[in-house]
Amino acid sequence: METSVQSFFNYIEYEKRYSKHTLEAYRNDLDQFQAFLKPYEKQFSEVNHLDIRNWIVTMMEKKISARSVNRKISALKSFYKFLMRKGVIKKNPLTKVQTPKISKRLPVFVEITGIEKLLKRIKFPEGYEGQLDRLVIELLYNTGMRRSELINLKISDFDSYNAQLKVLGKGNKERIIPIHNELVRSIKVFFELGRTTSENCLLTDEHGKKLTVAYVYSTVKKYLNLVTTVDKKSPHTLRHTFATHLMNNGADI
Repeated sequence: METSVQSFFNYIEYEKRYSKHTLEAYRNDLDQFQAFLKPYEKQFSEVNHLDIRNWIVTMMEKKISARSVNRKISALKSFYKFLMRKGVIKKNPLTKVQTPKISKRLPVFVEITGIEKLLKRIKFPEGYEGQLDRLVIELLYNTGMRRSELINLKISDFDSYNAQLKVLGKGNKERIIPIHNELVRSIKVFFELGRTTSENCLLTDEHGKKLTVAYVYSTVKKYLNLVTTVDKKSPHTLRHTFATHLMNNGADI
């Protein structure tokens, strides 16, 4: 089993190109789970969903935050998905495991608000351009990432199974951003439009080329102007509110 563990870390380091910080975190998480299993004399390959649930309960009893617990379970999910692909195990023990809910005081993504309702009132162009523009706005608003982070997202950074995005920020610091199901569906719908790209970018123009910072900037400005015309009763308030949320979540207007 030690060979499988090492193969997993080789995979996420050299193929997935996870940062050293993430590698260290994943290694600590697996070491902690292995220590939990030791009294039960179980190997990773012998684990079932009840073992993982017991580990979650133990961590919660130790007052470990739900956010930290979820991160550890995310590490296990990646590990066991790898073991499944390699044929080491035939059944994934994580399929029946529910992770603890994050406290509202520590939200992992922006909840549905009046801004998102307002977005539904904006008529985006039909076809590829409209879907791209909408996804740019949704990603900026719901994840808080910067424009530079947005345009550098790779297809491999999108994990639909775990509903999360891997973002490479300043100083090559990597972070994992959980996303809600609506955003997962929006990304999948965008993929279904089909386009060719040689850069493996998550977002590309209709010619398959990587987006530019200038494109994202002009897109956000364009829809800020549309917000002004959506409701003539208080255009300044709508524009200000929309702009504030986008600026606070990385649009850098």
